[in-house]
Amino acid sequence: MFAKRVVDILLSGAALIALMPLMLLVAAIIKITSSGPVTFRQWREGVNGTSFEILKFRSMRQDMCDLSGVAQTASNDPRVTAIGRFIRRTSIDELPQLINVLRGDMSLVGPRPHVDNMRAGGMAYKELVPYYHLRLQMQPGLTGWAQANGFRGSTTDPVRARQRIDHDIAYIQNFSIWLDLRIILITLVREFVGGSGE
Repeated sequence: MFAKRVVDILLSGAALIALMPLMLLVAAIIKITSSGPVTFRQWREGVNGTSFEILKFRSMRQDMCDLSGVAQTASNDPRVTAIGRFIRRTSIDELPQLINVLRGDMSLVGPRPHVDNMRAGGMAYKELVPYYHLRLQMQPGLTGWAQANGFRGSTTDPVRARQRIDHDIAYIQNFSIWLDLRIILITLVREFVGGSGE
């Protein structure tokens, strides 16, 4: 875990420096094209269920942002701005979480952090998957094994929602620095190049 933290600090710090021009450009476009703050902040569950404030570029209209996280984004969601659609599709909206990684709230790789009242398959995620709490044994990540295998976005399908948790737990059971690097590489290709975000 010490080695994982060292990798987190080195890579997230380097990424923030390298991506700063892009992040400043995105911030300026958000500010120019819609009223409200550049970032969206929301409380999420961290390791062992502790709460932390996650950072994202704001992709929705300020008056329609959902701080609770209950109302998930749908296809062609009217709440999403024009620039918001682009940064969500390319996952650029997630880049401020590199700051969360540097702070120690998150890791580069781990189970994606959910809101406390996260729903899946029409019910509380914790009711749908009785062993859901096991995913909280490791620090949440900017990306994870579930996302690297295509399990991201809406959790309305209960089967896919369970599979996402199964992948999270499989990651915890098989964690290694080499697996982290593999997941980061897959994520870079899938999200930033392929644009699989929603």
